[in-house]
Amino acid sequence: HDYGELKTPMKPNMVFTVEPGIYIPDEGLGIRLEDDVVIQKSGSPVNLMAEIPIEADEIESLMNA
Repeated sequence: HDYGELKTPMKPNMVFTVEPGIYIPDEGLGIRLEDDVVIQKSGSPVNLMAEIPIEADEIESLMNA
């Protein structure tokens, strides 16, 4: 992934993705969860994905609705 210039300071309104993932080639399986966060002038970054379900039971519930 493109991580940009590492010496550039984070500034308000910049958006970053946090993408932890796991890949199991032998099983042909891979998954990556993505959070998009906005840097604020003060306080913690805002996670734009905070209301998106990521737990298996939440996703299954939506799929079966």
